[in-house]
Order: sequence, then C-alpha cells, then structure tokens
Amino acid sequence: MSLPRRLAAAVVPPRDDGGESLPERGWRATVTGVHLISAVVWGLAVLSAAVGDAVDDDRRGAALAVLGGLAVAYALLGVPAIGAGAPRRAVAYLLVLVVALGLLGWLAPGLLFLLFLAYPQVWFAVQGTLTGITWTLLLGLASAAGPVLDPGGRDAADVLLETGIGIGFSLALGVWISRVLHESAERASLIAQLEATRSELAAAEHERGVLAERERLAQEVHDTLAQGYTSIVVLSQTAAALVPADPDAAREKLAVIEEVARDNLAEARAVVAAFRPVALDGATLVEALRRLAERFARETGLEVRVDTAAFDDLAPDGGAALRTDEEVVLLRGAQEALTNVRRHAGASAVVLRLARVGGQVSVHVEDDGVGFDPAAVTVSGLEGLRGRVAQVGGEVDVASAPGSGTRVTVRVPGA
Repeated sequence: MSLPRRLAAAVVPPRDDGGESLPERGWRATVTGVHLISAVVWGLAVLSAAVGDAVDDDRRGAALAVLGGLAVAYALLGVPAIGAGAPRRAVAYLLVLVVALGLLGWLAPGLLFLLFLAYPQVWFAVQGTLTGITWTLLLGLASAAGPVLDPGGRDAADVLLETGIGIGFSLALGVWISRVLHESAERASLIAQLEATRSELAAAEHERGVLAERERLAQEVHDTLAQGYTSIVVLSQTAAALVPADPDAAREKLAVIEEVARDNLAEARAVVAAFRPVALDGATLVEALRRLAERFARETGLEVRVDTAAFDDLAPDGGAALRTDEEVVLLRGAQEALTNVRRHAGASAVVLRLARVGGQVSVHVEDDGVGFDPAAVTVSGLEGLRGRVAQVGGEVDVASAPGSGTRVTVRVPGA
C-alpha cells in the first residue's frame, strides 16, 4: 500500500463499518444515548463559558463562538456520521472537533472537560481501530498545545500527564467499542447466515414434502384407482362378449362393474382426503381381505380360497393389534398381488392366506399360474409395494419359477 493510501486509511473511516453492525434497536438506543450525553455536556460547557470563571472575560465571546460552531458542526456532520456511518461527514466533523478543542485549549483550558465527550465521539464516528487511534492522538495533541505553550498557564508536565491519561482512557474505550462492534457484526453475519440456512432448509423440506405427497398419491392411484379401472375395462369387454350369448351373465358382469366403479369413487375421495382405504373403513383386516377375494373371484371367475385360520380364534376386531398403516400395507399388498395374477399368471386357482408368526403378520397370495423368474423380470407394481412396505419396517418376498406358479408374501412387524 502506498504512503498516501496508508495516510488515508489512518484518517478516513472504513466504508464497510457503520452503525448497522449492531442490532437496529440496540444501535438506535446507543446513538440516542450518545446524543443526549453530548447535549448535556455541551450545555454545561456553554453555561461555564457564559457565567462561570472557566473563561476570562476578554475571551468569553470567542469561546462561546467556538462552542456554537461546534454545536452546528455536530448537528450537521456529527449526528449523521455517528448514526449512519458516513465517512466523509465523519472526517469533516472530526476536523472541526480537533480545531475547536485546539482553540479552546488556547482560549479556555477550563473547558477541556469536553474531551470527556470528544474522545467517545471519535470512536463512534469512525468505528475503525487505526482511524480511531489517529484521531484520538490528533485530538489529544491539539487540546494540549494551548496549555503547554501558554507561558502563564499550568505546568507543561502536568498538562502532558493529563493528556496522556486522557488519550490512554480514550484508546482503551475505543478498543472496547471496536471489539463490541466487531463481535456484533460477526453475530449479525452469523444470524443472517442462520436465517438464510433456515430458509433453505424450509424450502428443501417443503419440496421434499411435495415430492413425498406426489409419490404417495401416485402409489395410491396405482394401488386403487388404476387397478379398479383395469377391472372395469376387462369386465366391460367380457360383458360385451356375453350380451348376445348369455344376457344373465352379462348383467352379472355389469353389476360387478357398477360395484367396482362405486368403490373406485370412494377410494378417490379417500385418497384426496388421505383417509384409510375404503375397504378398512368400519371393517377388520380379515373382513377386508375376504371381500377383496370374493370380488376378485367374481371379476375373474377364478377359484379363490381365503385362509385366515390364524386369526379366527382372536377377538372380533381382528386381534392383530396392527397399526392402521400396517393394515393398509397388508391390504395393498394383497391387492397388488391379485392384480398381477389377473394380468400375468394365467392361473386357475389362488390362495390368499393371512398368517402370524412370532411378532410378524403376513399376507400370502399364491397362484398356480405360469410363474416367472424374479431375477430376470421386474414388476413395477411390486417395486412400488416394496417401498411402501419398507416405510413400516416390513418386507416383501416373491417366490416364483417358470411353470411353478408364484407366491407373494408381505410381512409387517405387528405387535
């Protein structure tokens, strides 16, 4: 850094330091206190100069003029410099302050108690350590020049001692003020970063919630509405083929279509409202699975056997002591497995079994269809089911081989 820049850095307050470093309310209270103290001390100085013996009669007018000029400079330059951190006005005010205190040192040394006010004003105006030290030294030397050089004045050693004490006090105060402002600025920066991070986290959490809700709706639509619509399409095609040859059978298919459509409408309302599945509304899991199997048999004409013997001797409420989300997972697992039987198995018979082993409750859906190689074929519905089951701490097993049928097992922890 060149010499002119170093001198400028020592005299001109830094632009990035200002009253904004403190919290707004605290900074305003501090600035208001500085202004009030300044008014009180300046008023005492005027009173001492006007009616006291601190100023000789022949110098009283000049001293009052200096005090008046200092008051005007404080109002026009000092207040904005202290309150808003204006570097140019701070430099102008400090120049006036140094000159005024230097003149008072010649005209009325008894008014130099104003240094008690001037030293803190330096640090509040500049808010920079190097700049504050520079202006403190200039202020102390200017105020001491008059008393030291006055041949009829006080002893120069006493004046210099008092000036040194005043400068030392000012430097200690200034370092403390600078540290407080610096720490406050760091806290303000950390608070701003924390608020920004909190906002980012809130936005990310909101986005995650939106995605989770989309996935939930997509899974619900796949597990309920899509399967229902598939049944309606298949049943409609079957009914259309039966109309000429067997009207009674066609009417039966149409009745099933109406039933599936009504269930789909109820499921759609439940999905929107995030309720439990319609099949579990007012029914136990055993009852819901039996109704599911009965309707599947009516839709497909396949033989469906339901085995819930493990729960037949339990309480009327099903006795499984399952949470609602676990019941929903087991029901959805049975629905998905039966949908895959309809689409892919080519089966003639299906067994739906509800079992309990140890602390686990499971639903098994087994068919005698064509089977497949689970390692070579990925069924998208089962992949989605695995994600749903994993959310409740359960698991999905698929056992199958070409020509040997398929068994899908959904397990949840239970009680």
